[in-house]
Amino acid sequence: MDLKAIAEMPASLAGHPKGSARTQYGALCYRIVKGKPQILLITSRTRRRWIIPKGWPIDTLSPAETAAVEAWEEAGIRGKAKDTCLGVYGYLKIGEAAGEEDLPCVVAVYPIKAKSMATKYPEGKERRRKWFSPKKAARKVAEPELRRILQDFDPAKLG
Repeated sequence: MDLKAIAEMPASLAGHPKGSARTQYGALCYRIVKGKPQILLITSRTRRRWIIPKGWPIDTLSPAETAAVEAWEEAGIRGKAKDTCLGVYGYLKIGEAAGEEDLPCVVAVYPIKAKSMATKYPEGKERRRKWFSPKKAARKVAEPELRRILQDFDPAKLG
């Protein structure tokens, strides 16, 4: 996806002013089973919603490499990240501590083809994970822009 197309995509920031959003990088972890793509979703730690692995930028890594780190830490997935942004979506990170404010975030999503899936990984005891078809994965997530990214995902277009 080119930068112009990304810039034109709506990203809901729940009414927060421009400039107040923080950037994160997300991993669309996928595999091919019997010729069809499957997408891995994980549950969030607190609200147990279906999401993709995502996290804050890491200074020494590219956005795609950061997404790969998150795929490992949150889902136990090892694989090669592709440096192609599939799109962006917005969400509101709910403040976890008492008195902590909610934080609007914009997530750039990068594809990661799963090469292996560990049984033990850093956040394995805190999350569930499950493979879905792209359409079913899209129905499981709350964010409209992420829903569109999952629904439209076609690994054959990655080149």
